[in-house]
Amino acid sequence: MKESASKKVNMLALENQFCFALYSASHALTKAYKPLLDTLGLTYPQYLVMLVLWEQDDVLVKDIGNALFLDSGTLTPLLKRLEANGLLLRHRNIADERQVRITLTPAGKNLRKPALRVPEAVLCASGQSEQTLVNLRSQLFNLRSELLKP
Repeated sequence: MKESASKKVNMLALENQFCFALYSASHALTKAYKPLLDTLGLTYPQYLVMLVLWEQDDVLVKDIGNALFLDSGTLTPLLKRLEANGLLLRHRNIADERQVRITLTPAGKNLRKPALRVPEAVLCASGQSEQTLVNLRSQLFNLRSELLKP
């Protein structure tokens, strides 16, 4: 019996796992963000919330959750901490008391300007071209869409 010319791939080897490549790259990216976000007084999840609010202020908690793929149990402590830090306000929706609206404070709005340096710094740290990262982001969004299909 002849031995196959190609080696058999160990499908359970950690180095062959797509999920691990994605996880470890995400972990490395979060580490790259940390010193940048420390200067803003934000954690990475708080930064994501602020990105949503800098794009559109005065939104419902559920809309932030939908944008970030987070449930209210995960999101509420983030929002409470950002409120305690003076960056946003939480208040009941007048039209529906069950809903909570989030608005930026002046300090939250003013944090946007120094945050503008973050994406460029991360691009430089990545060692990749802007186009490479744009393409990768698009591929990851497509992957997420496929994985979330019912």
